[in-house]
Amino acid sequence: MIGGPRAVSQGPRMETSGSHLLVADEDPQVCGPVCDYLGRHDFRVTAVNSGQQMLEIIGREPVDLLLLEPQLGGAAGIALTSRVRETSKLPIVVLSGLNEEADRVMGLELGADDYVTKPCSLRELLARIRAVLRRSRMQAVPTSHDESLRAYRFAGWELNVKLHRLLCPAGQAVRLSRGEYSLLCAFLSSPQRILTRDQLLDLSRLHSTEVYDRSIDVQIMRLRRKIESDPTHPGLIRTERGAGYLFDSAVKTIR
Repeated sequence: MIGGPRAVSQGPRMETSGSHLLVADEDPQVCGPVCDYLGRHDFRVTAVNSGQQMLEIIGREPVDLLLLEPQLGGAAGIALTSRVRETSKLPIVVLSGLNEEADRVMGLELGADDYVTKPCSLRELLARIRAVLRRSRMQAVPTSHDESLRAYRFAGWELNVKLHRLLCPAGQAVRLSRGEYSLLCAFLSSPQRILTRDQLLDLSRLHSTEVYDRSIDVQIMRLRRKIESDPTHPGLIRTERGAGYLFDSAVKTIR
């Protein structure tokens, strides 16, 4: 492995800040500067130098985007892109020294979200990565409230979205503030998926015109006190260190 996770905060935070990037490239003269630059722009970066290491990381850790050199470790070119795409919707940006049109077309047809040729400007690469991440998150997040949805059910709880009423497993109503209700709807609309703080804010505003003047962490702490059996050891709203939060329960939608 070329390097471990790197995260250096510098300048204003973007909506893609804190994303975990996996850089797969065996050339240290390329990989080192790329990882350092992305780390300075608020990304968490993991670097590997073989296809096997790349697949192990993808299978073991949450990764938001793969930056892939297709000739990694002598692999059969763009085939790595196809292999990742067969089992994952992970956004992929190919960073390749191959500049032929046929290579670019093949990479995109096999599932890459963007294709960048070397040598490239690090500033342009950063912009392309951010653009792919934004597109990926827009596709993963509902763009409008589903008017046919009546309720969510999870772990014995029921949230009636028409009445804004939360019932605990014992059948008693639990009062939620507007912010807590919006945040819970955000989690329930994307269960068992890591959401960044920025995503949670965006999702929450779909259900409420309220703009939070407190940190998302405070809202989550208050919500945990109401739905967790032990808020100090939460089992539903899990913190994913350096990435965001994950709602760890199956959710059923009622229409």
